[in-house]
Amino acid sequence: MLTALLIGATGLVGDYTLRQLLSDTRFDRIKVFTRRPTGYHNPERLEEHVVDFDQPQQWQHLLTGDVLFSALGTTLGQAGSSAAQYKVDYTYQFQTAEAAAQNGVATYVLVSSASADPEAFVFYTRMKGELERAIKRLPFQRIRIIQPGMLAGSRHTPRLAERIALPLADLVARIPGLQQYRPIHGREVAQAMINAALDTKPGVQTDALEDVFRRAHQ
Repeated sequence: MLTALLIGATGLVGDYTLRQLLSDTRFDRIKVFTRRPTGYHNPERLEEHVVDFDQPQQWQHLLTGDVLFSALGTTLGQAGSSAAQYKVDYTYQFQTAEAAAQNGVATYVLVSSASADPEAFVFYTRMKGELERAIKRLPFQRIRIIQPGMLAGSRHTPRLAERIALPLADLVARIPGLQQYRPIHGREVAQAMINAALDTKPGVQTDALEDVFRRAHQ
């Protein structure tokens, strides 16, 4: 029986991850660290902490368990500036991971981006790549990086760009040789994260595009 830690539980992938963890009997405790309540109630298994990510010293001692799932993120539009987005997508996630590693958490699972590259010209892809690079230096026994493509699923706050891009991505995926670029549902990404967490091989593993689909249906 495992204890799971989760940040980003109110986002698309994080919400599906929380739902699936609550229905997965291999996890007897789920500790969620969130900026606002998730709306889920399960006193026997769910331990919810509403925290200030700008004050990690107030709650980082609670980051104890077996596996940390990291699905925190925002958009440039929601954040208001690239600096604010970087704080959420990089700083908050790295600080949480660093504290969890120091507390002896063995496994870390990160939902990243298919285009992550620390040397990229585009801000978003460079930011995701920088986070992956920094995470790989932390002393976890196992690090699992999930790099999905375009995400499908119901969000609490719909994103106009995704509503426009998803149909186009579906069309592109019908072109021979480009099927791996088809959209992936948030539910599948969440299942891929859980399956990756239960893979006991030590070291770093990265699942990109088609690998994420395979991982989700193991």
